[in-house]
Amino acid sequence: MDAETRAANLAQAWVMARTAGYVTPETVPPGSWASSPASRAVMSANKGRDTKPERVLRSALYRKGLRYRVSARPIADLRRTADVVFTKARVAVFVDGCYWHGCPEHYRPATKRAEFWQAKIAGNRARDADTNAALNAKGWTVVRIWEHEDPEMAAERINQVVRERVADSHRQAKAM
Repeated sequence: MDAETRAANLAQAWVMARTAGYVTPETVPPGSWASSPASRAVMSANKGRDTKPERVLRSALYRKGLRYRVSARPIADLRRTADVVFTKARVAVFVDGCYWHGCPEHYRPATKRAEFWQAKIAGNRARDADTNAALNAKGWTVVRIWEHEDPEMAAERINQVVRERVADSHRQAKAM
């Protein structure tokens, strides 16, 4: 290629590749909620578990001597997975992302497809409330942590809840 700049050479190469059929236009599969191939790629890359805030929190909990289960259902017949579960203490911890769960401090509404995303976030919040109620009804304590919270402070708060629940169960066992 003999264009004057590298960028021009690259543009010319892309035209040639498309013409030769080496590159096909990306499309969004039928039934996808994505508005474009780029947004689909970004959405597909979002992790459902083992996010950085979860890993950092788990490390802080481990340093405090706490042992736990990761990404587990606190109640087998409830299709909800907690990020950290203390089965003996019956404490379920959820690390909520500021965008996905509508953090009052950091959530900024989407500008594209605003109605869809508004409904999506509202649905997530409703499911969170339903999860809290279902777990509480079965004797579980739910702790929700925002992703922006200081992990050491969050770990200390969880540590206190877990230790109190364990102490309560020991007191109840002695009373019987």
